[in-house]
Amino acid sequence: MSDRMGRLFELSRPHLATAGLVASMLAISSEAGWPQAAPPPTLGVQSPAQQPLPPQPAPQQTEPPPREENPGLINEIGKLFEKSKSLLPPLKSPSEALEELNAGATNGGGGLPNLARPSIMVSGRAACLVAANGAPDCKAGADRLCQSKGYKEGKSLDTDAAEKCSPKVFLPGYKRQAGDCKTENYVTRALCQ
Repeated sequence: MSDRMGRLFELSRPHLATAGLVASMLAISSEAGWPQAAPPPTLGVQSPAQQPLPPQPAPQQTEPPPREENPGLINEIGKLFEKSKSLLPPLKSPSEALEELNAGATNGGGGLPNLARPSIMVSGRAACLVAANGAPDCKAGADRLCQSKGYKEGKSLDTDAAEKCSPKVFLPGYKRQAGDCKTENYVTRALCQ
């Protein structure tokens, strides 16, 4: 008999769980339920609290209320940009700016004189002269390189250096001395005008 009782409890466990779930759902208050679409119709006289209200006219569209001040960082940066518009001069179009520069260059008024003349880069090899202080003077070398290509003057863009030695340095057993070799500098690329 106890076997049958144990078997009965085993079979009734899922039913007991379902019954407990249903009971907990019924215990939920009526306020948490879904609202109904319309109140049920009533017969007879209605109390003033239950009478429907007459339809109200739709509110007219007016200007939006003024924006409230937001003391945040983004708002302060926006204010700064709005104030800076009045402090800065108006920007010129690119064509106006070029016309102004060209007018200054032709009138000798401090414009950019190199703007009117096109520049071109040339390659070659021209020796740099040695200045009085012993440093290479590559401006003269750049000018010679540009003049060899048909231009007036140039500016050095790239240089190269090579060591030139006397032939006795290459003799077997010869010890190299100061002054046997010298470094020569060359302009290899120049910007010509």
